[in-house]
This record gives sequence, structure tokens and C-alpha cells, in this order.
Amino acid sequence: MQLIDIGVNLTNPSFADKHQAILERAVAAGVVQMMVTGTSLEGSEQALELCQQLDESAQRLFSTAGVHPHDASSWSADSSRQLRALLGQPRVQAVGECGLDFNRDFSPRPQQEKALEEQLALAVELQMPVFLHERDASERLLAILKEFRDRLPAAVVHCFTGERAALFGYLDLDLHIGITGWICDERRGTHLHPLVSSIPQGRLMLESDAPYLLPRSLRPKPKSGRNEPAFLTEVLREVALHRGESPEQLAAHSTASARAFFNLPAII
Repeated sequence: MQLIDIGVNLTNPSFADKHQAILERAVAAGVVQMMVTGTSLEGSEQALELCQQLDESAQRLFSTAGVHPHDASSWSADSSRQLRALLGQPRVQAVGECGLDFNRDFSPRPQQEKALEEQLALAVELQMPVFLHERDASERLLAILKEFRDRLPAAVVHCFTGERAALFGYLDLDLHIGITGWICDERRGTHLHPLVSSIPQGRLMLESDAPYLLPRSLRPKPKSGRNEPAFLTEVLREVALHRGESPEQLAAHSTASARAFFNLPAII
């Protein structure tokens, strides 16, 4: 089986000096390609640099570039220019992580919406897919996306944790859905069990969101308590179970979706 992790925060300080071992464990587990998430202009530059340093062959590591809603208050008149330059780099395959977070509200909501709309405009201009973040803001995100969707090539709601109404709203807009180890959490993720079977093949992708969201069902648990791409196989197992698919079937179509969405080369 081949898996693609569409969201790993490889620039996180907890991964410092461990990158090579993490990549080796991922490949050994069948995770053959990874998207390194950019969440700020500086973080997006770091994500790109990591891809270039760790993967000279340009086959396994790629990145996104964008400004997370938590960082939206930093968005300025020059941010769009800086981001456009990053998005022109060969390893950068999507705009984001961008979106809305009305749960923590680390940036004022009007600034979150402005930063999102300007990043969506860039995605339209450059005809690039979008890597979206949403917490407690599905209605507003849907309203904004409707203004752009016909001109966007594709968009994925990463780390989907919402309810049925939000899921079907996103699917009605022909969006992709990213599922993480949240589904493995018996305390807060069980509502996803009946929902994942409603995501059509071709719209479902898998992600670790490492180092966050270590699957709680994973055995044995790592002593570090830190998630990593190699553990994507546990997300695969749990999602396949609730979709009534074999892990091999789920791996085949979710990997094909991710490869097409991010325009990644095939790994032979």
C-alpha cells in the first residue's frame, strides 16, 4: 500500500533534529509522500526549505504556503506579494493553511475573513488548490467559499471534525475532506464514525496533522506522545473500518485523490 499524508507540521520544534528518522519511519510504514504545512509566511518559507533540504529528488516532500487564521492579524498589504512569490516555487503545491477559526479567535474575525479572501483570490489567480482550516465557522466559511468556488480548481477542508450539516455543505461545494486521528478519539471523535461513509471516493484524503492528534487507539503508544506520519496507518485502519472498506481499498482511492489534488508525481 502507498499512503500520502496531506498534512504534517514538520517545521514544529518538537521535530527538530529528528526529520530524517521521521521520514524513514514514514516510508517504512508505506507513507510515500507528505505535504508539509505552511501556516504563516515565515513558516511557509521554513516548510519549503525543509522539503528542499530533506528531499533532493523532489519526489516525497512537498509543501503548502499560506497564513493560518490564528496568524491573520499579521496579514498586511505586502503579505499577498510575499505569498505569491512563495506559491511560485516548484515544491509548493497548494495555498494554505488558511481559513476561519471562530473557536479560539486568536485573530479578530474580520481580519480572518480578509486574509482568507485574499488567499482565495491568489488561488484563483494562480489556479492552485486550497488547504483550508475551519473550527466553529462552517456557515461563514461556506458563504465565503461560494463566492470563489466556481473559479477555484479544488479545495480541501483539512482535519474535518464537524457535524453532518457542515460535511454535506462542503460536499455540495465539491470540496475534498481530510480526516485525521481525531476519528480515533473515543472521547470526541465518535460522531465521525457514521459520517466518513458519506464521503465519496475521490473526495476523501488522510492526514496525520503531526505532531498533533496522536491516534488514541494506537498500540503501542510512542513514549514521546508525539504523532508522526508513520502512524497514518492507524487513521487508515479506523476510517476503513467505518467505511466498510479494506485498508487496501481505502489506501488506493485516498492516495489517488491526494496525488491528483496536489499534482504529485507517482512513486514507483
